[in-house]
Amino acid sequence: MLVMAMGLRGDRIPDHHHGMLTDLILAILHHLAIVTLIVLLAFEFALLRPGLSSIDLRRLANVDAAYGATAGLVVAVGICRVIWGAKGADFYLSNPWFWAKMASFAAIGLLSIPPTLALLTWRKAIRQDGAFLPLPAEVARLRRFLHGEVALLGLVVVFAAAMARYGAF
Repeated sequence: MLVMAMGLRGDRIPDHHHGMLTDLILAILHHLAIVTLIVLLAFEFALLRPGLSSIDLRRLANVDAAYGATAGLVVAVGICRVIWGAKGADFYLSNPWFWAKMASFAAIGLLSIPPTLALLTWRKAIRQDGAFLPLPAEVARLRRFLHGEVALLGLVVVFAAAMARYGAF
């Protein structure tokens, strides 16, 4: 019935439907990855606080690893959208909002390096000394990086909305 309602006959789906389906799947994957990234950053922000326990420190290292992997997934699916998405590469590559979004996302990646390196060091320290806890000043320093990531992630969302409407205003 659905096939007939779409105007399709037999088992052949027109090529433009394949392209639209690919675009839809990529958009869904991209948006799910971005939402996951936001949740992980919020979780990391909540865990990285003065007085964190050794259990929280272990969780934080795991969340940070998931955050990095998810950021890689966002980039990979985003590249797929540029290459195989319905709007085509020219739409993105000639769009200044796309480049603003990419610059903001790259800056988030750079800001995430010091916390990740500290967490790796802390994880090693906790393996050697189960009572290890980072100094409050170090926790506060890393929280400033996370503040920057959160702010830039807000810009990514703004730039994504502007990018999708590029040429319409």
